[in-house]
Amino acid sequence: MSVIRPYGDTTGDGMVQLSFTLPVNGEGQNLKLAEGAAAQLAQKMGMDPALVVHAKPMGPDFTFFVVYGRVHHLVDTSAVTVVERDYPLLTPKEVNAAVKRALRRRLVVVGGCIGTDAHTVGIDAILNIKGFAGEKGLEYYRELKVVNLGAQVSVPQLVERARAEKADAVLVSQVVTQRDAHLLNTREMSAAFREAYPSDRRPLLVVGGPRFDESMAVELGVDRVFVRGTTPAEVASFLVHRLARKGVAA
Repeated sequence: MSVIRPYGDTTGDGMVQLSFTLPVNGEGQNLKLAEGAAAQLAQKMGMDPALVVHAKPMGPDFTFFVVYGRVHHLVDTSAVTVVERDYPLLTPKEVNAAVKRALRRRLVVVGGCIGTDAHTVGIDAILNIKGFAGEKGLEYYRELKVVNLGAQVSVPQLVERARAEKADAVLVSQVVTQRDAHLLNTREMSAAFREAYPSDRRPLLVVGGPRFDESMAVELGVDRVFVRGTTPAEVASFLVHRLARKGVAA
């Protein structure tokens, strides 16, 4: 079945749960007014009926709501575009063997968080040996040299370090997304690397974060976009795959 509707209590009932914050005072006597505003918003978004099941003041000026209600929208799964993994998932041993066979040196990866982003959880999950989801990070791979620059790295600093390390790949994590900062920073980084390198010498540019869209790689000027849930093995396998296509690794 390609056309579906949300499931809440029974199949096809269209029930959904929505959470949001409004700049209204929800304390004391203001609570009913605040809940009415939340219900009005939900109704305008297509929820009918809309039931406010939770309201919590966040200081004197904001209130957080959870609304439960029915929508009449349908979803056509055949129209959903998915970015499929187009490379084999390799074990650390297979990655090491491929790099050693082709490069006869270690593959150099430089990573960090650019701009004002101080959230290193994502980049550390991929690079640090402790890894993520039961997989060890890229530092565990014998034939990979990993340089983790950490948080709040400026784009010029990233380019300079990548050149100094003769990086084969640059990995950037972006968690701060207010006002599309992750997109602006990524475009700035991509432009800087294209200006600093000849087209055939530029390192692979890889970005990742919870708010990225995998289909935006070309638009952002990078080689790959990874989203939440990505594991170190997926990143390592991609690097080997793409470098093989460039004739650097097999």
